[in-house]
Amino acid sequence: MAVELSPELVELETRAWQEIQAGQLTTETAEAVHAAVVAHAEATGQDRLAVETELKRTVRHPE
Repeated sequence: MAVELSPELVELETRAWQEIQAGQLTTETAEAVHAAVVAHAEATGQDRLAVETELKRTVRHPE
C-alpha cells in the first residue's frame, strides 16, 4: 500500500528541512511536523512511521 501524503504535510516538512539545513530548526517547527504526521497517520489509517519515512524521502530525496 502506497503512503499518501497531504500537500500541507509536505509543506511543513519542507520548511523543517530548510531550517535544518540553515542550522535554525526550532522546537515549534519540529513539534508541528510531528503533530501533523501523527494526526495524518491516524486520520488516514496509515502507520505513523511509514508516513514519516515517506515524508522525509519525498522532501529530502525527491529524485
